[in-house]
Amino acid sequence: MAVSRTVIISCAGMGNRLGLGTTKALVEVDGKPLIVRHLEMLQEEKDIRVVVGYQAQKVIDVVRKYRDDVMFVFNHRFRDTGSGASVALAARYAEEFILSLDGDLLVHPADMGKILGCSHEFVSGGTPGTDEPWLLQTYQESGKEYVSAFSKEKGSYEWNGITQMKSEKMTGGTGHVFQLIEPYLPVPFLEIRTREIDTINDYERAITWVKNGFC
Repeated sequence: MAVSRTVIISCAGMGNRLGLGTTKALVEVDGKPLIVRHLEMLQEEKDIRVVVGYQAQKVIDVVRKYRDDVMFVFNHRFRDTGSGASVALAARYAEEFILSLDGDLLVHPADMGKILGCSHEFVSGGTPGTDEPWLLQTYQESGKEYVSAFSKEKGSYEWNGITQMKSEKMTGGTGHVFQLIEPYLPVPFLEIRTREIDTINDYERAITWVKNGFC
């Protein structure tokens, strides 16, 4: 049974730490922009919203070449707000669930299938691997794992920015996506293999990951 879901991809940021002079959604890994890699795996999703800000027209042009039914939402305060603000802007009139993805993320293709097959709320993470990670603290209960907190200090997994939540829970905020989620913890955990690109080191690791067949 299909999930009543709106997919929101946050692509408004400036990518200053990466230092390539482009919004990270347009960074190419093995010849393909990150935003296109997302769209390729989201072909069956009907309601996709891309939040733009920095270099908005460039993002729009790239997305439209690939798919012409995507809704664009403008975060005009992209310089002083986080991805949570972008999600909140795009959450109006959403379907039952919102699946939030970051535009600076590579997702293992097999694991995107796991994400899209999930019909309940979740917060996802994986093996810590970036230079400055936010971590997830989790616990086990009745054979299932739940996220109990986000932390800079300790945690079993690295938060990768991917979450699926009821849409009414994602409608307010100016900070980060995890700050929208925090009031509703604990939330079921979903382990997903990703590579986030915040720094040049992250970028080089992501290129190697793709060229090695996501291994």
